This record gives sequence, structure tokens and C-alpha cells, in this order.
Amino acid sequence: MMTASNDNQVTLIGANYSVYTRICQLTLHLKGVPHAFEALDVFAEGGREKARQAGHPFGKIPILRHDDLILYETLAITRYIDQAFDGPLIQPENAADRARMNQIISIVDTQAYPILVWGLHVPKSEGREPDPKMLDKGRTVLSVLEGLADEPWLCGPKPSLADAYLAACMGYILDSAAASHLPGNGPRLMAWWRRAQALLQSSQIA
Repeated sequence: MMTASNDNQVTLIGANYSVYTRICQLTLHLKGVPHAFEALDVFAEGGREKARQAGHPFGKIPILRHDDLILYETLAITRYIDQAFDGPLIQPENAADRARMNQIISIVDTQAYPILVWGLHVPKSEGREPDPKMLDKGRTVLSVLEGLADEPWLCGPKPSLADAYLAACMGYILDSAAASHLPGNGPRLMAWWRRAQALLQSSQIA
């Protein structure tokens, strides 16, 4: 049930480099929720303390403020955005499609982000050679995502939270040591990415 007006003050606190901040930004865009953005770099001096002061007890980002409500943890923020505001639904109503959405979100959280972003993108960005075992894991994750990629969106005819989660980290994935696995081995995933890029550009995230 939609309960909140989109006119109420919404502020997202985070950093543009943060995958999970970008997920929340894209979710707000998909839902059509006007909001303010406050930049907070948790890696800067004093950044974690500022995040704690902003409302995240673990000194992380993102943080969502809606009037007197303060939320942290991306799962809670994105579900709240979809359920609390007027606008198009971004979680499928069909049980099978919603399960597929949650499956892809879990893959991003437990596989794509730790393996492809932190395990393979970060070492490359720092000029380090990737761990060969991590590279093998990354290729496996990409193969799984290729098998799940659908048209036009990951879970049906409209973008869902699954698309927001994967799109937010796909640029880092393609700038990782596993990028050579694509596009030759991932035509469906790359076709989806072209659509997702346009979505990111329209949201002014990319």
C-alpha cells in the first residue's frame, strides 16, 4: 500500500562511487521520487564517524532520510521506496518473477559484488594481478548472469530492483579482470547492459 506523498522531503546520503548508493539512486529514479543528495565519502578522514552521525551505526552508506525516518541497509531502503511512495511498482507482483528478482539480488550481494567488484575490479584499479582462483569464480558468476539475462529486463517487461542492483555494479564488472570473458560469452547480458546504460544515463547516475 502506498502511504507517503512524493512531496515529502527525501534525502539520500552516500557517494557516487558506491555501488549500494547507486542502487538506491536508481530505485528512487525508477519510482519517480524527488530527493536531495548529500555526498559522504566514508573513506575520507572522519568519513565513518560522519556516517554514524548521519544515522548509520556501522559507519557505512547509503542512508535514507524521509521526514523523521532514518533508514540504512540497501535492502530496507529499496523496499521502503517501492512500498511507501506513489509510482510504478518496481517489485514484480507475480510470485515467480519476484522470486527471480530476489535471486538475482542475492547473486549480486553474495557473488557479483564481492568477487567481480572487490575481488577483480579493485585489484585491477590498483595495478595488482588478480588471484587466478578469483578470476575463475568471476567467470562462473558472469556465466550465471548470462543465463539469467532476459529481454527486455531481468524479471519481465519493466525494470525491477534486480535491474537496479546489477546495473549499479556492471560498470565496475566491465572494468575488472574478468571483462575479457565478455562480450563474446555474454551476448544476452551485454544486450541487457545497453538498455541498463540508457536507464542509468536518464537517471543522471552514469
